[in-house]
Amino acid sequence: MINLGTFAPSYMRAFILNIIDFFYFPFFRKWIPLRTFRYLACGGFSTGLDLLVFYLSFHFIVDQQMVHLPFMTISGYIAAYIISFCVSFPVGFALSKYVVFPESRIRGRIQLIRYLLIVGFNILFNYLLLHFFVQICHFYPTISKVIIAIILALFSYFSQRHFTFIIKSGEKGS
Repeated sequence: MINLGTFAPSYMRAFILNIIDFFYFPFFRKWIPLRTFRYLACGGFSTGLDLLVFYLSFHFIVDQQMVHLPFMTISGYIAAYIISFCVSFPVGFALSKYVVFPESRIRGRIQLIRYLLIVGFNILFNYLLLHFFVQICHFYPTISKVIIAIILALFSYFSQRHFTFIIKSGEKGS
């Protein structure tokens, strides 16, 4: 009998890696290490999903309006950010843990805590930068979100590589 608890993640991992590696070998292997390419592909997917959910939330769920909660009022773009975060966080963690850094010997619970810590910094920076670009620089919210995504992608790559999913030098995929 097949144990779906281990079959499904390994099957999905293999499926995702086949797609990513299909584009890696003919085009990018001369310039980018495999793990970095996998991180960029998974991070790019997570970021694209985040931007899509942000856009749809801002324009169709909160309808570009202020959101009145019982205890406070938040701007439409912050509400859209919260919605997009709730979708992209679990997807990003799963892709990082199971696709990009599966060789990490750090316990899953510790990885999740560290990932959450890095994401916490990203939330703070995202919030501050979103206000900065929208309120001070008068950029459109979706354009601001794209700029912020690029800045935070660089921060996230280095922090995840060297803190969240530490892999000893010389291990598979390094």
